[in-house]
Amino acid sequence: MLKQVALFSKDYAVTTCGFGEAPAGVATHHRVPTGYTAARPYSRLLRLRLFRLAYWRQSAVRWARKALRGGHWEAVIANDPESLPLAFAVAPRSIVHADLHEYSPRMREHLAGWSRIYRPYYEWLCRRFVARATSRTTVSRGLADEYRRVFGAEVEIVTNAAPFAALQPTPTSLPLRLVHSGGAMQNRGLEELVEAMHRVSTPMTLDLYLVPSDPALIERLRAAAGSTVTFHEAVPYTELARTLNSSDIGVFLLPPRTFSYAHALPNKFFDFVQARLAIVVGPTPEMAELVEDHRLGWVTEDFSVDALVAVLDSLGPDSVDAAKSASHAAAELLSAEQQSDGWRTAVTAIARLKPAGYARLAP
Repeated sequence: MLKQVALFSKDYAVTTCGFGEAPAGVATHHRVPTGYTAARPYSRLLRLRLFRLAYWRQSAVRWARKALRGGHWEAVIANDPESLPLAFAVAPRSIVHADLHEYSPRMREHLAGWSRIYRPYYEWLCRRFVARATSRTTVSRGLADEYRRVFGAEVEIVTNAAPFAALQPTPTSLPLRLVHSGGAMQNRGLEELVEAMHRVSTPMTLDLYLVPSDPALIERLRAAAGSTVTFHEAVPYTELARTLNSSDIGVFLLPPRTFSYAHALPNKFFDFVQARLAIVVGPTPEMAELVEDHRLGWVTEDFSVDALVAVLDSLGPDSVDAAKSASHAAAELLSAEQQSDGWRTAVTAIARLKPAGYARLAP
């Protein structure tokens, strides 16, 4: 969303509504008060299939509806399906664009009970609101195809690309410096990555920059890690590419334990590109396709520790330098500035067809 603010604040007076401080560049910000919630509708109401009541019972949603009532905009970007009923309540449907980060009906299908209670609710949101938005974007082709197949909604692609960073690849030498950044979350291949470091024969180290989403997992990783693994505090996103730039290889193995994981094209992939790193990923189709098309690095045969070790032990400074040079060559093309055309196209089309009575906001 911060990328959207940066993109559109150049030409529009941008209003934001959400938690936390006003983003830089906005004309107006409606800050949802601390303590208000919009994370989980009442499960009792969901079990009764009272989806509309469950939605509007959320305190943050009620507050936002009151704060935004009477506003006039040329276009509205709703962040994920949970924002769409609110968007439709405060603005004409014809000016609403749905920005979809996941395929929501299968978002947490790996959790016991989630599909039974929450999947019908997200299917209701998608059927009633996503399919009726004027335009839609999501982060990967696999997710877009599923929205089209299930709900008949055409969805364009805007990847999770990182802003362009004016960096150069650093020279590679032994030991090879592996790095992984992101949330410390179960089922994201972190245990396999730490185990692989015990088994590789090529000299290498691993640096982990982890957001403490699951502190217990971090403690288990620390207990399992050897002397070649170093844990770091997470760094601000604006400093991430420069911090990672001193490493050699960005590594991410994401076992396809959920539908979203199977079709993931996450922001950390693009962070590795902007940091000018070689990249090693598992055979997740859309990450693998970009690695192979741009010669950014290597794709493991499967998601096992054995497959990861086999790739890592095949690497040396020369091959890593070549992949880092390829990342450098692709960095501008794979940057947020180049990848955000889908948002720009959607909002421009909506603004040109604004409904009668909606006043134009001067840039």
